[in-house]
Amino acid sequence: MADGFQFAFTPEVDKATQPLWEKVKGHITPMEWRLQAPLIAEINRLKRDKNAVILAHNYMTPEIFHGVGDYVGDSLGLAKEAAKSDAKIIVQAGVHFMAETSKILSPDKTVLIPDLRAGCSLASSITGADVRLIKQRYPGLPVVTYVNTTADVKAETDVCCTSANAVQVVEHVAREWGVDRVILIPDEFLARNVARQTTVGIIAWKGRCEVHERFNAADILELKAAYPDAQILAHPECPTEVLEVADFAGSTAAMNDYVLTKKPKQVVLITECSMADNVAIDAIETEFVRPCNLCPHMKRISLENIYEALVKNQHEVLVDPDIAERARLSVQRMIDLPPPLVPARYDLIKARHHVDVELI
Repeated sequence: MADGFQFAFTPEVDKATQPLWEKVKGHITPMEWRLQAPLIAEINRLKRDKNAVILAHNYMTPEIFHGVGDYVGDSLGLAKEAAKSDAKIIVQAGVHFMAETSKILSPDKTVLIPDLRAGCSLASSITGADVRLIKQRYPGLPVVTYVNTTADVKAETDVCCTSANAVQVVEHVAREWGVDRVILIPDEFLARNVARQTTVGIIAWKGRCEVHERFNAADILELKAAYPDAQILAHPECPTEVLEVADFAGSTAAMNDYVLTKKPKQVVLITECSMADNVAIDAIETEFVRPCNLCPHMKRISLENIYEALVKNQHEVLVDPDIAERARLSVQRMIDLPPPLVPARYDLIKARHHVDVELI
């Protein structure tokens, strides 16, 4: 490691990290903690010394999420919080498109990502050039783009959306543009699930999240048979057949809120593995059943490379100023929308009705 720092579990480290240990000790073994705690203590010291913050996505492992994360949650929420902070350095504990979004919203701050290889199958499914061709094919139709995309895609977009507000954004732009069809890219399954929630026609792209596309209805029915009292919560990036048999569908933030407010006795989160680990730490009354699909890109982020990024100021994420300015407009248009009248969730009665999308 850099600077000859000795990662030893000293009494000083034990004292500094004791409150964190009390929070995570049901989910991290004492042996693991003795290895992790010295790094956690040093990372938190470096943050103070360098005026840095760490954005920890819901899919980070617990030692990152609870140990060093200053802001935790979904990708857009993290970027918005970082933009409001007075930190000079942002370390993105997530994937590359998230770091780009942070840079777009915080152009004067240094944004670092611990591993440049932390990509995303969904974000890499489409380019800005693809979007320009789509607009040529469908002139006059608004383009709504999921925030899980690169900056050059956002720059070609009219309005961005999240999984939580995708229905709201689609209906808003249809009204504003005076059209009955909207282009919603790049996640095919999010588009198909949105199509079942609205009368607005959806034109979709065949992009997929490699974590969520692996779930299917048979998986959910097996879980229901094995755990009849469990509530099944699904992310809208899952195939439509999954939402048809789920008990609830919503964004990672919506799933988190559901568990913490409803306090189900048993729950299954149909999303990336670490989400359940992180929610479980605060939801002590709920038993979590864990069908596990890992995101290999998220799991590239570790305490070790977070430390290296801070020590060396390495792996800075930059966005071309012209692209960043145009991308910022599409993100800001979404941010400026009024909040939904009701909490964001997918109506599962509507989700069971077949609605065609036009797949590009």
